[in-house]
Amino acid sequence: MIDALVVSNVVLWLVVVVLAGLVVVLTRQIGLLHERVAPVGALMAMKGPKVGELAPKLSVHDLNGAEIGLGEPNAAGNASMIFFLSPTCPVCRTLVPVVKSLARSEKRRLELVFASDGDDEARHRAYVRDHEIESYPYVLSMALGLAFQVDKLPYAVLIDSEGVLRAKGLVNTREHLESLIEAMDSGIATLQEYIEKEQSEERVA
Repeated sequence: MIDALVVSNVVLWLVVVVLAGLVVVLTRQIGLLHERVAPVGALMAMKGPKVGELAPKLSVHDLNGAEIGLGEPNAAGNASMIFFLSPTCPVCRTLVPVVKSLARSEKRRLELVFASDGDDEARHRAYVRDHEIESYPYVLSMALGLAFQVDKLPYAVLIDSEGVLRAKGLVNTREHLESLIEAMDSGIATLQEYIEKEQSEERVA
């Protein structure tokens, strides 16, 4: 009886050691996979203005009547992020604080503009007040959405200080928004372009 217990304990310990070894191997493989997988950024639509080209030039007015020139070279040397939203979009609602946070962290080089459309100006003013975004321009313009071919929300575009479209796409998370900044900094606009660059560098190496 005692011999059977000893054998069973030995077998159990062997199983534990084997499982621990498998966990270590899997952890290492996950780490390698994480290094190889490219970062997932904003889901860029192929239609509309192309990244790397001059953005459409539009003169629009915010809810306070201030004129805003979009697509023009920025005198202060700042990039412009246009965040397209709708008061009826639940994802937009949850992402507004994230956009504000990102704009604050990048305030030395980035100007944020909220954009929507519709005729119910009172509703949009209430939205601005409720989400405490009075300090940012809020534009109501159907022409702006059409210029960038926005058909799904929330959507964002990033235009550099020279008026060049550096990034665009459907954004659902902070990571998606940060990927627009990364695209501008790295000069790599899409996930596909990132993968192609990595593969090219591997072939050269």
